[in-house]
Amino acid sequence: MNGFIGRKEELKVLQDAFRSTQSAFIPIYGRRRVGKSELILQFLKDKKGIYYCGKKAQARIQIREFLQDAALILEEPLLSDFAAEDWKSALSAALSKWRNKHKCILVFDEFQWMVEHSPELPSVIQELWDREWRKNGRILLIVCGSFVGFMERTLLGKTSPLFGRRTAQIFLKPFNYRESAEFHPSYSLEDKARTYFICGGIPLYLKYFSPALSVEMNILENLLNQYAPLFQEPDFLLREELREIENYYAILMTVASRSTTNKEISQKTGIDTRALHYYLKQILELGYISRRFPLTGKPPSPRDVRYILDDPLLRFWFRFVYPSTSYIIQMGGERAFKDRIAPELESYFGLCFERLCREALPYLYEKEGVKASFEIGEYWDKSIQIDVIGLRNDNWTDICECKWGIVRSSGEVERDLEQKISIYPNPRNTTLCRRIFTRKPVPIKNLKHTNARWHRLKDLYPEPHSSK
Repeated sequence: MNGFIGRKEELKVLQDAFRSTQSAFIPIYGRRRVGKSELILQFLKDKKGIYYCGKKAQARIQIREFLQDAALILEEPLLSDFAAEDWKSALSAALSKWRNKHKCILVFDEFQWMVEHSPELPSVIQELWDREWRKNGRILLIVCGSFVGFMERTLLGKTSPLFGRRTAQIFLKPFNYRESAEFHPSYSLEDKARTYFICGGIPLYLKYFSPALSVEMNILENLLNQYAPLFQEPDFLLREELREIENYYAILMTVASRSTTNKEISQKTGIDTRALHYYLKQILELGYISRRFPLTGKPPSPRDVRYILDDPLLRFWFRFVYPSTSYIIQMGGERAFKDRIAPELESYFGLCFERLCREALPYLYEKEGVKASFEIGEYWDKSIQIDVIGLRNDNWTDICECKWGIVRSSGEVERDLEQKISIYPNPRNTTLCRRIFTRKPVPIKNLKHTNARWHRLKDLYPEPHSSK
């Protein structure tokens, strides 16, 4: 599928800013590959604007390229030869040539690379914004970047020259599982879920998965073929953003193998805990991992933190592809899939299903008319692991079990859940509701005396006629 999918709310924010009589400054940020540039280009499709994508190059080269691009867009050939010594003179020269009756759209993509070689650029933009652009009502400035921590510090942080000047902001996140399903409308719900388990909500990865092929064939074509785009994609992402790549690889491999505490990661990687904090901070800011705490309603203890590989493609790649790289190259993708991946794949999907159910619970609340605020997570201690916890502010807590595999005994599943409930601390003394999520429907006759709410995979997706 090659069409542009989703992002209606984000496009509306940009469209409203363009139509406004006031100038606008909108930072757009989010992890790499999430579709920030595609969003901007879709917005620019029927408009005239100056779009410049930063790069790792000297400032004078980038300034020259910006002027050359502006000369073509504005149809002002002399602008390409303008002798600009700095960004202030380059920007002033380009915008002085704007003759269009509509607002001038000025886009800086990959802003972090521009600032790397021109650290004064945020201050330059601040001066131009305060003195000219904000007052004339003729500018829509869009600044886009992939390094979330950098963008938050440089554009949104209190120490930034640009602090307080944005008129809106867009933190672009991956598509959720329901939106991701739109990329493969002909797939069964199970295959839509499996695709999401591998690609997550990253539009580029979802587009690589051909709807004409099965999920297994797409894995072979896109991840187990050394010439395919996704075979080295995680390696490219990490090398693009990070240094000392070997340590990050060791950490991500360890987390993918479910060693998730500071102590476990330090022991498995050999990285001292003090240095480990730095490395974890970098990949947290990139959005590739996240912190998790047992959810009870009480303030969490730092010693209970776990690090989870949040990015599905990285999670799959570090779990299956990277450890088998030599085997894939020597024996081929089909043999590697059969020997190294297939035996563990359904078990792996079971863990992914737990994540999907945590993501789905708010949709069930909406369907059930729940008005209270809530927090979704999981719970663990030395004796139990509870897949999904829904902590609501109406004196109600959902305790949930997730079963991707075939449920042969509904009674056994409920007994297991009851045992976990008996151990769950419940410090708020709330009413506990039992929920069980399954991939396949459980026969109604087996649920006559159930105390739990059972949800099929089908219940987690919109009805075919629904556009929500």
